[in-house]
Amino acid sequence: MKLSRQLQAFCARIGHEFAQPELLRQALRHPSVATVAGDDNQRLEFLGDRVLGLVMAETLYRADRDASEGQLAPRFNALVRKESCAKVARSVGLGEVLKLGRSEMLSGGRRKDAILGDAMEAVIAAVYLDAGFDAARAMVLRLWQGLIASVELDARDAKTALQEWAQGRGLALPQYIEIARTGPDHAPSFTIEVKLATGKSATATAGSKRVAEQEAARALLARLDPPG
Repeated sequence: MKLSRQLQAFCARIGHEFAQPELLRQALRHPSVATVAGDDNQRLEFLGDRVLGLVMAETLYRADRDASEGQLAPRFNALVRKESCAKVARSVGLGEVLKLGRSEMLSGGRRKDAILGDAMEAVIAAVYLDAGFDAARAMVLRLWQGLIASVELDARDAKTALQEWAQGRGLALPQYIEIARTGPDHAPSFTIEVKLATGKSATATAGSKRVAEQEAARALLARLDPPG
């Protein structure tokens, strides 16, 4: 069956024309709307995660031949984390073409990092199955270009940096407080506040406590004087 105009426009944005359109449809089908077991995008997400990982590992390995494993690992993690996948998904309007159940639509599923990130990985797998690894790699490198260029900044461990900032000024360690948890059990959203003894604070929301803490720390660091 031919793709709708909306999906054709999406294909143009990601730069791939599908020979097997059903692969794309499945990649965009969230579990909340699937009617048959295995008809959603979870298996594709599993595969796409691995394809993305290989593309990024190879890219980082070739880009900096002097980097140690310890230097490459945080860069890799920054590029493949769910939040990065969600950022790319937003850049190509993936949320607009997602198929979601009514409850997910009402709870803002088209904006959730976890849902967008999973769907982006599923789309990568769909391209891989449709046209092979080279096609998937080309798409990933094109869509991730901006993130790859700024990976050094993104790879920073914000919690460690904030802790060092506080210690360097004789302050107590930053405190992280969970102030909200929303969403269903399979796709929760956590809002974390980080506070310094000075009273300065920042909040962030993400699909895991760890990521929300990192994002809150990063937001607070951006408001502080440089370490020194």
